[in-house]
Amino acid sequence: MEALVKRTQQQRTQMDPRQVTGVYGELSGLPAPVFAHVSEEQLPELRTYTVTAEWSQSDLVRGSRLRYSQQWTLITDSNDHQCIRTVLPPGPCVPVSGELLSGLSPIRALRAVVRETGGHQLLEIWDRHGLRKCLNLTALNKHGRVYDDAQFGCLSWSECENKLLYVAEKSKNTSIETHDGESACRKDRSVYCEDWGEALTNKSVPVICVVNLQSGSVTVLQGVPPDVSPGQALWAPGSQSVVFVGWYHEPFRLGLRFCSNRRSVLFKLDLDGNCECLSGDNLSVSCPRLSPDGSMLIYLQGRVFGPHNQCLSLQQLDLKSRKTSTLLDVVNRPHTGEFAGVYESLPPCCWSADGQRVVFSSARRNWKDLFMVDRRSNKVTSLSDSLSDLSVYGSWKLLTVQKDLMVVCCSSPNTPPTLRVGFLPSAGEAVTWRTLQQPIMTYDFHWTVLDVTPPPEEDNTHYSGLDFGAVLVKPSPPLYQAKTPLVVFIHGGPHSQFAAEWNCTTAGLARLGFAVLMVNYRGSTGFGQDSILSLIGQIGSQDVKDVQTAVLTALQMDITLDPKRLAVIGGSHGGFLSCHLVGQYPEFYRACAARNPVINAATLLGTSDIVDWRYTSVGLQYSYDQIPTAEALAAMLQKSPITHAAQIKAPVLLMLGARDRRVSPHQGLELYKALKSRASPVRLLWFPEDGHSLSRVDTQADCFLNTVLWLHQHL
Repeated sequence: MEALVKRTQQQRTQMDPRQVTGVYGELSGLPAPVFAHVSEEQLPELRTYTVTAEWSQSDLVRGSRLRYSQQWTLITDSNDHQCIRTVLPPGPCVPVSGELLSGLSPIRALRAVVRETGGHQLLEIWDRHGLRKCLNLTALNKHGRVYDDAQFGCLSWSECENKLLYVAEKSKNTSIETHDGESACRKDRSVYCEDWGEALTNKSVPVICVVNLQSGSVTVLQGVPPDVSPGQALWAPGSQSVVFVGWYHEPFRLGLRFCSNRRSVLFKLDLDGNCECLSGDNLSVSCPRLSPDGSMLIYLQGRVFGPHNQCLSLQQLDLKSRKTSTLLDVVNRPHTGEFAGVYESLPPCCWSADGQRVVFSSARRNWKDLFMVDRRSNKVTSLSDSLSDLSVYGSWKLLTVQKDLMVVCCSSPNTPPTLRVGFLPSAGEAVTWRTLQQPIMTYDFHWTVLDVTPPPEEDNTHYSGLDFGAVLVKPSPPLYQAKTPLVVFIHGGPHSQFAAEWNCTTAGLARLGFAVLMVNYRGSTGFGQDSILSLIGQIGSQDVKDVQTAVLTALQMDITLDPKRLAVIGGSHGGFLSCHLVGQYPEFYRACAARNPVINAATLLGTSDIVDWRYTSVGLQYSYDQIPTAEALAAMLQKSPITHAAQIKAPVLLMLGARDRRVSPHQGLELYKALKSRASPVRLLWFPEDGHSLSRVDTQADCFLNTVLWLHQHL
């Protein structure tokens, strides 16, 4: 027995970096569908549907993400077109190179592409015979760079298919001569220019642009209110006006990324520059989606300020009567197994063909589920196979629904992304799902969902009776009957979620012999608005205790987990909690790895792009004219991990992005210096080209390698 223990210990200390890199290369290289489109053709005795899916895949050799498209043809009965008779073998994978935006026209299936090549942005129009038209948008010099992000970006065809709509940065080339003969652009070249923060750097003044494909001209639409930044634009019925979301940027811009709580309004702007408001004031709106017949517009709506991400309501606007009603309201506290609210963006196409149903994905406790709401009854129905099927796929993400055919990406902790299709069902019937593309491999990890109830002394008196959850992923049975080390993985936000879905980091750790516990503490999405609100003013205490309770629950229910080999990892707020845990429970955890963690909320106040959240998170009200007070700074410091730095014993690995505008890298440096001065084991990785999410392909590979080696060294 002693020899077996020694052999096991030697295996722990002999982790080969090449093995770690090989495992990560295999897992990160698995593709995931990110976009889909459906077209339909009626033949004499049958009907065909063509599903085009775009996939994203990481390539460690290039250090970049590749995109490719692939097509499937579905043959259905002519009498019952929702009965899929045959799925033909898929076409080849076609690389998609340099595409920033793309969109298919509704009638003639023309394909518009905004492409980056040689420092220029080109607009290409393709038909079945090849390239039909190409415009050099950069050379036309009507605007700056086209926006291709999910926050502002869009590419929308008009009904006549002669015009295209997109959003770009306002041109800075206009030069006005001052009274002393000096050009204004020279005079103002050093003037500070605000932008929209993390992941939206240099996106400052967006404008709505229209391309006339017949003349090849580009027009920047006038009439947008000067205190508003437009985005997410689409054509209104008739294509003589556009609908867009306008974010207010006065008195100054706050970061938009991961923040659904910014003051914004739905506007309608005609081509003559007349602008009108379609939604209420002092609200946050997003994701306008027009019904197939053009009569109704749905959009998401939430509160301004407060939690950075929250449960949203789904609104519907009758464009003829201009009456707005609530299709789905905020869910404060869902009952077990019921719909828990809307927390995520709507896909570009989410309407049924008859305009009576809306389909979307959203967090539900520890899962991501697929839902349909009927406008006639406001009834919400889950469209995943069944509750038992959630043990196969813990995540159902809608890519599109067109011609009543849904295309979804399904996955679970041991099953990489899978492409499935199914027609919207009739009332009372279930969806018949067909799999188009299985992953190249699945894994024999065991995973289970935990429901966790806080002990009575940790109940929130203002939001009593809330529970939370976690997802436990374990490697395949070990060769020897040794206990498994446990890595506690904590999501950021804090208002986000670890769904029971494919996660490359979790899968990689499981492949290398670790169990992983992904915790959805109170404040995570998918548990109702009350859960989100319960965390306000309680960061650094309620969330820390929730994670600790989840770990103790997992250790109690699974005796194969090793209570003496525990580590904690996480990014952003997850890094904040990781550092709190090793400080508040110094004898419990043996290693920590934190990515861009919040360490001292008081010193972060003046450097973060979301200063409002710095106040809200500690339970203080925010206003734009806020001046820091000693009491506010003391509250922020009191809730910060830095106050526990002297108690930290576990070795700490810090991974910091030099371009992080959400959580300054000097936060991590502050802890690094505190630990170094006390001779505590600490290592710091510095990524000069990366931001808050540490999302570059080479950065992610480096972080995974170093995290695994750090855990192996210290567990």
